[in-house]
Amino acid sequence: MAAPAVVASGDEATHQALRAIKQDMEDALNKQDLERLLSHLHPDVVFSTMNNDVRVGKDSIRAYYAQMLGGPNSVVKKVTAKFDVDSLTRLYGNAGVAYGSSLDHYELSDGSDIVINGRWTCTLVKEGDRWLIAAFHYSTNVFDNPLLTKVKNAAMGFGALVAVAALAVGFFLGRRGRRPATA
Repeated sequence: MAAPAVVASGDEATHQALRAIKQDMEDALNKQDLERLLSHLHPDVVFSTMNNDVRVGKDSIRAYYAQMLGGPNSVVKKVTAKFDVDSLTRLYGNAGVAYGSSLDHYELSDGSDIVINGRWTCTLVKEGDRWLIAAFHYSTNVFDNPLLTKVKNAAMGFGALVAVAALAVGFFLGRRGRRPATA
């Protein structure tokens, strides 16, 4: 893990405010409080989702939330997350970039239950005396993750079932094809 950046004089209050936003966002997500989540977002926020979707603006995020978590045909029944930061937010005047990891527990609508180790990057902007999230990118390792493992295991199980069925069919066809020897 990278060493925390040196806090410049007067930046401690800013970092405290950003920590409070992170904690409130985590709490709101875990309680499925969409309006509380949205209260921390810039009106023109850009959200790159884990399923490679990009949503711009709060209304688009509301629609995504309904599609994935809140609607009648939603994919996710419940999600809880624990966000950790890798270092202090890198401040650039009235903008900042934060990044870190998350441990996410998904209960899917089909009854599946998965835990994902995620990575995230968040860009914040200060408007007036308030910090808002302008962009949030969320991802996971596409080469090593629980969904990929689930698909691999299902494929292996299906392949084993097909192999056993093929052996059984071959055995029965082989026995049927033999004719008793006549004298």
